[in-house]
Amino acid sequence: MSRPTVRVLTLLELLQSGGVRTVAELADRLGVDGRTVRRYVDQLNDLDVPVEAVRGRYGGYRLAPGYRLPPLMLSDDEALAVLLGLVAGRRGGLTTADTANETAAAKIRRVLPERLAHRLDTVLESLAFTASPGRFAIPDAEVLLTVADAVRHRRPLSIRYTDRDGRRSERPLHAYGIVAHSGRWYVTGTDPEIGDDRTFRLDRIAAARTLPGSFEAPAGLDPAQRVLSGFATAEYRYAVTLRIHGTVDQIRARLPAGVASVEETAPTARVDPGTERWLRVELRVETLDWLPPVLASLDRPFVIERPDELRNLVIALADRLASCARQA
Repeated sequence: MSRPTVRVLTLLELLQSGGVRTVAELADRLGVDGRTVRRYVDQLNDLDVPVEAVRGRYGGYRLAPGYRLPPLMLSDDEALAVLLGLVAGRRGGLTTADTANETAAAKIRRVLPERLAHRLDTVLESLAFTASPGRFAIPDAEVLLTVADAVRHRRPLSIRYTDRDGRRSERPLHAYGIVAHSGRWYVTGTDPEIGDDRTFRLDRIAAARTLPGSFEAPAGLDPAQRVLSGFATAEYRYAVTLRIHGTVDQIRARLPAGVASVEETAPTARVDPGTERWLRVELRVETLDWLPPVLASLDRPFVIERPDELRNLVIALADRLASCARQA
């Protein structure tokens, strides 16, 4: 490969790193003068790589969005990062098509130099995971992009949704954020017609379209925390209320924010977060049988306020453990 061609490809790699690059900076990195840099930019434009000039005191050149993806220049570390990201995304459910990750990875690996491709294959073939890959419901890419655009520009949405009981409806939504949790995508916001906070699974949204107008999101809103709090207070069969003596961290180790809410039983002005005290824990669950072992694993004093069924299950577990312990 001729030296000028190498410099043109190096210029492309520099521009792909983002931001505006001054002519002086590019000339220094390429070892040429400013006039040659401009000639290299013209060569990239002739190849339909969209490089645009930025005028002004801090002007220079930057890579503009184009009608097609320009050739990608990836270092060894960047290629490994992309492929590992695709593998992790597929296993974690963060994808929008069954084959998108595989085809994207195949395209990248097909154009890699043989030496680098062999090294990356070695990493991927030797990589093992402690958890088996999950099977996740995948959201529609167009729905995801439409919702994301509405979140960013604070535009109202109309969505066609199917709930967990199979009921279909069309409803308005002021979407505040998109949250990825446990292999699923969620959008959280407010139904403007009734003023209720709502969280929807993206894979259950069949279609989404933006509506005229705009809205303001609540100040200080944390979409991820809102989704977790929604899980902890969802309408399930049993409403459980406990009082546990310990720290928030001790309780959260077994009952995370997506499962239970934790609050002071008697709030005080200033309490060290590491101080053990009585905390009220509330959660909604469909079944109770998993809770007694969790409470036992906390190894903290606790009181069951409701329901009585849970109290009976804890007593039964304690009797079984005592019986096993007495056996020779």
